[in-house]
Amino acid sequence: MRLDSLPMFGMRLGLDATREVLADFGDPHRDLPTVLVAGTNGKGSTAALLASMAGAAGYRVGLYTSPHLESVRERLRIDGHAIALAELEALCDETIEAGEACLGHPPSYFETLTIAALRWFAREKVDLAVLEVGLGGRLDATNVAFPELSVITEIGLDHQEHLGATLDAIAREKAGILRPGKPALAWVSATEARRTLEAEARDLGAPLEAADDEVEIRQRRPAGWHGQEIELRTPAAEYRLRLALPGAHQSRNLGLAVRAAEYLRELGWQRLDAEAITQGTAACRWPGRLETVELGESGPTDGPGLPERVVLEAAHNADGAAALVDFLKELGEPVDLLFGALEDKAPETFLAPLAKLSRKIVLSRPPAGRGRDADELARSLPGDLLEELRREGRLVVENDAEAALDQALAHAASPTLLVTGSIYLSGRIRELLRQRTGKPPAAADLHLGGGQT
Repeated sequence: MRLDSLPMFGMRLGLDATREVLADFGDPHRDLPTVLVAGTNGKGSTAALLASMAGAAGYRVGLYTSPHLESVRERLRIDGHAIALAELEALCDETIEAGEACLGHPPSYFETLTIAALRWFAREKVDLAVLEVGLGGRLDATNVAFPELSVITEIGLDHQEHLGATLDAIAREKAGILRPGKPALAWVSATEARRTLEAEARDLGAPLEAADDEVEIRQRRPAGWHGQEIELRTPAAEYRLRLALPGAHQSRNLGLAVRAAEYLRELGWQRLDAEAITQGTAACRWPGRLETVELGESGPTDGPGLPERVVLEAAHNADGAAALVDFLKELGEPVDLLFGALEDKAPETFLAPLAKLSRKIVLSRPPAGRGRDADELARSLPGDLLEELRREGRLVVENDAEAALDQALAHAASPTLLVTGSIYLSGRIRELLRQRTGKPPAAADLHLGGGQT
């Protein structure tokens, strides 16, 4: 597929190229009912939950997310099912050819996939397209859409080299998905970011509501690694929901998705009622986000100390790691840690709290072009902690992901191996586990919930 010739990490912020190529195809996105979901953390989970709810209501729903765990097919879904490889290949090849003709060069990797997704959703006549913003908002390729509703999840410090060094600057970029006269919802705890969003919305004439003021999470009943039951109340209804995604942070994402579904019902998606919200929540799956793979007797080695489970997570910044630390403390169970990060991340801001909660730590390099060297990761730890880990023999540094997995599984110190820091590392470990044990199924083969299975 010609998409593979484009650099996955090539960055080109701006909407002109995407608009020009879409115009060459007759602007298929103009009549596409859309929800845009931006934010620093939780936007993928929120988008997946909302799409599952709309699918459970009987609507035909497109879902576009990024990045992918294992296969690029995961990024484009209709009714919870990933696009067929041949169809994606044709869409991308046509998009690249059109870009070369009208731009003089191919669109970027992300622009190509965004255009392909919009064309596919329009061609398949989806009732709703839920689009996760890739980076920021204002200049992200997804922002060519004409959203009926804009949704913004928690905002924190990430991608500062592109979005700005402060929460104020980053919030301004996220606010770029707002539209005059179109409703918007946000669940943003940071005061600085929230004030900026509110000011931008007022200047633009976009009615923005704070979902965290409207949604009351009345009770959470955690079920360990396997999800939670949540009771919440909104201005419209009370719900008792079963969510397969664990962690208090996911209860907030759920609250935002529920309120977004209620807004959509008011905008004309009348079947998005309490029953659809309940069924869609229960059906939603989101691989690589505290996803548990029980090893049982099918574990990859016969050596002593094999962990009982591997948990795959994508916490890649300070706020994401803080949510993960809170979950681990709530769980109260020891873990071993397999960690990797990309070069543009700041592991010195979030690796140490995870390491302090772990018995054994394996540092590795994600199998991506921007993977950070494992020795550099070790040096990002505070000196006294690094010395303690080395003295006690609890630290392993291994750049090769497969060898790192072998080291993490051998003589495990805890019943759970937690893989996190980079979605690319989690995706590679997920593939390796399937090769060795037959599970979990490929992420592209999973039905994410809602619609027909």
